[in-house]
Parts: sequence; structure tokens; C-alpha cells
Amino acid sequence: MNTRKNSGGATTTPVKRQGTTKRAASSGSASERRDHLVKLAAELFARKGFQATTVREIAEEAGILSGSLYHHFDSKETIVDEVLTTFLDDLVGRYRAALEQEGEPRAILSEMVRIGFSTLEPHRAAITVMQNDWNYLRSLPGDRFDYLVKAEDEVERMWVEQIKRGQAVGQFRADVDPKLTYRMIRDTIWVAVRWFRPGGRLNTTGLAEHYITVLFDGLATGERSSHSA
Repeated sequence: MNTRKNSGGATTTPVKRQGTTKRAASSGSASERRDHLVKLAAELFARKGFQATTVREIAEEAGILSGSLYHHFDSKETIVDEVLTTFLDDLVGRYRAALEQEGEPRAILSEMVRIGFSTLEPHRAAITVMQNDWNYLRSLPGDRFDYLVKAEDEVERMWVEQIKRGQAVGQFRADVDPKLTYRMIRDTIWVAVRWFRPGGRLNTTGLAEHYITVLFDGLATGERSSHSA
């Protein structure tokens, strides 16, 4: 805050920087508008598919002209890029934080299951797009969406390493394939986005705890049998 002194030494009223507040508000408003457009587009991508959704439809959903949308994004690829990177940054970041706790394998895997299920609500649209449009996005020219494979590989490595670590210390069965086990866990979590509905009998926390019980304690009672009936 700046002040000025007059010739008599008295301090005058602080000088107010005109327009600063308005610029900040305008910047915040623009950012909020951009986030709103991303969310609207994400819902359309999830509902209709990325390839089938047009820029015109996104603009109509937002109540603006198509040309106005280009003030925020240069293409619909840029929009889906933001949808997916926001999801993956959140997911991978939380997985890394879980691993940094350096707990026992079962505790870490349990936490990773909870993290996975917890994304079903805030990132429902992104997960749906990942499932429905993965192959199409990867087929686009250039390397724009190469990060999808890199993120998938990193996540798989984190899970598989913990499963192998659990096998090494005797917490997990040695006769199961770590990579196959991870992929079955992964698909169980992500496919849930198709049938899970917020406000139902179980929330995502309840789903996670139920799955953890089945994963580690099994479904059958009594001694495990090596043959089927």
C-alpha cells in the first residue's frame, strides 16, 4: 500500500490502485467460466462419446456461440486433454502419496483401492471417456495423448510392485500372477462407474471397504479347495 506526504509532513489517504480488484475478479471469472465449460464438455463426452461430440454441441450446452468457445480452447482435443490430465494428475498423485507412507503391502493396497473408488464421483466423466474413447484418442496423429499410456504404465507398476512385495513377505499368495491380479482389480474399480449411482445404498467409501473385504478375505468360507465341485 502506497502513501504520500504533503509538504507539511502530513500523511495523505493511501493511494488505491484502480482496476486491480476488477482485474482480479475478471481473471477469476474467466477461470471459473473455463472450468464450467470443461465440466459441461466432459459430461457430453461421457454421454455421447468424444468422437461424436461436436464443438457446436458443447457451445449450445453452454449457451454460447461456437466462436466464443474458441476464446477458451483451440479445439475439443484441448478440452478432453484437460479433463483427462486433471483426473490422472489427481489419481497418480494420490497413489504416490500412499506409497510414500511405506506401510505393509496389504495396508498400501487397501488404501489404493480406496483411492480408486473415491474417484468415481469427482471424475466420473473422465473415467467414462477413458473407457470409451481410449483407442480413438491413442489413434490420433502426433503424440498428444501419449501421456495416457505413460500414466497407465506408471499406475500398473505401482500396483504390481506392491503385490509382488506382499508375496515376498508372505502376505499374499505366491500362486497368483501379479499383473493379472492388478488388471482384475483395476477393471473392477473402473467398470463400477457404469453402474454406481451417488445417493444409493453404498457410497464410494462403502464400495471400497466391501471390495477390500472380498479381495483379502474371499467369498468362500472354510478351507480353500484346490478343485471345483
